[in-house]
Amino acid sequence: MLVSPVLALGATANPLELVALGDSLTQGYGLAPEDGLVPQLQRWLTDHGAEVTVLNAGVSGDTTAGGRARLDWSLTDHTDALIVELGGNDILRGLPPEQARANLDAILTEARGRNLPVLLIGLPAPGNYGPDYKAAFDTLWPALAAKHGALLLDNLFTPILNAPPEVRATVKLMQDDGLHPAPAGVRLIVEFLGPHVLDLLAQVP
Repeated sequence: MLVSPVLALGATANPLELVALGDSLTQGYGLAPEDGLVPQLQRWLTDHGAEVTVLNAGVSGDTTAGGRARLDWSLTDHTDALIVELGGNDILRGLPPEQARANLDAILTEARGRNLPVLLIGLPAPGNYGPDYKAAFDTLWPALAAKHGALLLDNLFTPILNAPPEVRATVKLMQDDGLHPAPAGVRLIVEFLGPHVLDLLAQVP
């Protein structure tokens, strides 16, 4: 079993508090409560020895502007680290990439001001808005992560996209809308995401 670096804090320490700020992918749209991203991630982290409480600050339909507007009340005085998973709805609505960049920049600036380590999760834009739009979105994630010293996961759907054909054929990984993962898809995402979250928790001062 993988042992989390946060165990160095000691078994008697209070659990760390990790806030997951996001949209419907974080919130768990279309899923039973126990099948959502945050509950599955919580179980994965606990199974891997991390003493942490993951708070679900996902709001279905939220854009980067919405996440920015509610950041202050999503964080608490006890928050130790932050996951930021926003931008997919900006893309779906064809909102300007520079607007998403400014909102995410403000979120990361606030987190840095609070001395919170951040894991920034990206989502590549499709090509139907044109190559310039796609390039502008696809490059903002690594640019912002580098600017703010955040950890980066450039595509939350990587493990689903990389699933072998036989898995795709026999296991339902996506919901019928084609936008949101099914429980089995979330499980793949969490197995991919979990080690990155352990790295994030290891950065907590």
